[in-house]
Amino acid sequence: MQAIENSIDGLQGSAQSRQDAPPLPFILLICGVATIGGFLFGFDSGVINGTVTGLQQAFNSNTAGTGFNVASMLLGCAVGAFFAGRLADLWGRKTLLLISAVLFVISAWGSGIASSSPEFVFYRILGGLAVGAASVMSPAYISEIAPAAIRGRLITINQIAIISGLFTAFVSNYWLANTAGSAVNEWWMGYSAWRWMFWIEIAPATLFFLALLLIPESPRYLVLSKQTSRATEVLRKLYGEAAVEEKLKSIRESVAGDHRPRMSDLLENAGQRVGKVRKIVWVGIGLAVFQQLVGINVVFYYGAVLWQAVGFSESDALLINIISGGVSIAACLITMVLIDKIGRKPLLLVGSIGMAVTLGLVAFAFANSSVVDGKLQLSQSMGMLALIAANAYVFFFNGSWGPAMWTMLGEMFPNQIRGSGLAVSGLAQWVANFGITMTFPIMLTSIGLAGAYGIYTLFALLSVAFVLYMVHETKGLELEQMKG
Repeated sequence: MQAIENSIDGLQGSAQSRQDAPPLPFILLICGVATIGGFLFGFDSGVINGTVTGLQQAFNSNTAGTGFNVASMLLGCAVGAFFAGRLADLWGRKTLLLISAVLFVISAWGSGIASSSPEFVFYRILGGLAVGAASVMSPAYISEIAPAAIRGRLITINQIAIISGLFTAFVSNYWLANTAGSAVNEWWMGYSAWRWMFWIEIAPATLFFLALLLIPESPRYLVLSKQTSRATEVLRKLYGEAAVEEKLKSIRESVAGDHRPRMSDLLENAGQRVGKVRKIVWVGIGLAVFQQLVGINVVFYYGAVLWQAVGFSESDALLINIISGGVSIAACLITMVLIDKIGRKPLLLVGSIGMAVTLGLVAFAFANSSVVDGKLQLSQSMGMLALIAANAYVFFFNGSWGPAMWTMLGEMFPNQIRGSGLAVSGLAQWVANFGITMTFPIMLTSIGLAGAYGIYTLFALLSVAFVLYMVHETKGLELEQMKG
């Protein structure tokens, strides 16, 4: 946090020299509220990790059925991300976050009370709508509120919130499973521990809804929707009286004056008979898809299953999840210090190279294992290599692609196409997430862990070339300077 405080001090000192210091603590507060959406994104994504065994027993599901129970939320995420990006241009960023908060509450309750796979899938899809909306709207809202000098660090806090949500879910799952003796055992009021793992989420989801009522709408959205008086009021609170007119002018100049944002704005020469998709849209889709193709959510969704598959007990596997969560938070804290200093592109490049190396080591360890009674068994040396390399991989991801991808998606699109660009990129991200999550159990029983991690290694290598040739730096640029 010291890096943000130093940036804040610098900004405040500069503003005070103009006798018009912007209320940066207020900016931090409202951005902090938005990051609760990131926390719930992480919690809802990670809570499934400890419930897989309970779902299998409660619903008597096979491998494919279990994979769909786990991955079903991601269908809702894809739909939620796509429509949130579009609806946010019609109803506002804050309104979409409020809707997501309500869906988080309903999904948490319903997932725990479900008595069959179809009922469970229904509530998980509702949760997916919430996660999808929060995944694109929280960083977008922060990017439209935050000063350019600290925008990357503030959006990185959202990634820390996502990982904190995952970490909290892992700790909660571990504690509930240990207290009850197993995730499938009864814990309290006659309900199995795995059901309570979902119900824990109701508390932060309710807090998110109440806190959202206290924050303002994005000033960029207000300008886009021709609500100039409200935009002026919000800009005055955010940046001070002296900056209002300049901000309003630059926002107006960055949007089309004749119409509100629409999907056709994603095309070059929009409005003509023939138009191709803007390059910036393909870059957004590429960033979103590569973030998933490196297999990170296999660790988050199937971590317990993965480590039990190579000989660890349920308790040890859940504990490894907690360690991975702690490593993730540490990596994000380092990124928060660096992202506005060295930029987004260098972090992505280092992350891609680091992930390729560490994923290759994990695949090597799994390839050099033996099969005992139908289960993969690692030697002590290979087990240690797999454990260290897997956590190093988690570190590289959360020190680069985890926060930097969401940072870039939240800021890289021009004002006119931010909602539509996020809609398309968010849809691509969650479709890729669904594909990776759904195929892992199948790969586990066909080509094995070594084969699966070999495929993720290949995608990490391809992401190096993508970053080098397609990604352009956005560090320090105002949103109105983004070019499409």
